Formats: sequence, structure tokens, C-alpha cells
Amino acid sequence: MIKKESRNSMRVVRHERIRSKLAGTSEIPRLCVFRSNKEIYAQIIDDETKTTLVSASSLDKNLKLENGSNVEAAKAVGEAIAKKATKAKITKVVFDRGGYLYHGRVQALAEAARENGLEF
Repeated sequence: MIKKESRNSMRVVRHERIRSKLAGTSEIPRLCVFRSNKEIYAQIIDDETKTTLVSASSLDKNLKLENGSNVEAAKAVGEAIAKKATKAKITKVVFDRGGYLYHGRVQALAEAARENGLEF
């Protein structure tokens, strides 16, 4: 009988492959996305100092989202992360899709962040 690997373990392998070629610096940090079944999270990370500079998620109370697992929530998180990044004087980032396809919620978050001032 053939055993099938879980989708998450395959995603982790893809993410490790992406991360081997991609790193955030203090000048151009990394915008990392994590997508669960219920929520979506975004962080801007400086990999040199291993610190999170800015973060936003669909759990944030000021976003006032009813459902954190749809495209509208992802757009709201993308806008929030871009606004927080501009306050922290971050304009350019490297986009890390976290092993997910650039489609749906991940794409909506990225496009909303671009529209609100982040360059990647």
C-alpha cells in the first residue's frame, strides 16, 4: 500500500527549499505568510538579527473581522502589515509565500500589501 505524505509536510519541504534561496536583511526584510484553516498571519522578519519587526494577523482586534479565513480577511491583513511597515520605515521587502501556492488568500494579501506601499 502506498503511503501518501500529508499536505503540510510537503508544504514544509517546499518552504525549506524557498528559504534556502531567500533571506531577509536589515535593509530588505522578509515578509513571511502563514495560512491556517481559520486565520492568516503575516510577519516582516530581519533574518540577520532573527527578529520580527512588524506583524499582523486576522486575529487582530482592530481589524474587526468576522471570518479570518477568506480573501477579504487576507486583504485586510495585507493592508495592516503595509501600514505598520511604513510606520516602521520599511518600504522594500522580500516575499516569502511559506510553501503555499501564490493563489487565493496568499495572493490577496500580497496584492493588498503592494497597493498600500510595500515594494516586492
